[in-house]
Amino acid sequence: MPAFEFGKSSYSGGNAGQECVEVARNVSGTVAVRDSKAPHGPILQVAPSAWAAFAAHVGFA
Repeated sequence: MPAFEFGKSSYSGGNAGQECVEVARNVSGTVAVRDSKAPHGPILQVAPSAWAAFAAHVGFA
């Protein structure tokens, strides 16, 4: 598995127990997303174009 470097959204309050996702964009050809409360849990990988479309739809682009 690639060594993803996850980061939290700047919209995250940083408080423990808060619902947040972490995103890694450091591996070419994929964007990885995981639950910040389960860092060793499953990772969703999507194409960068799919992530860009999602981000634009929710207003983060």
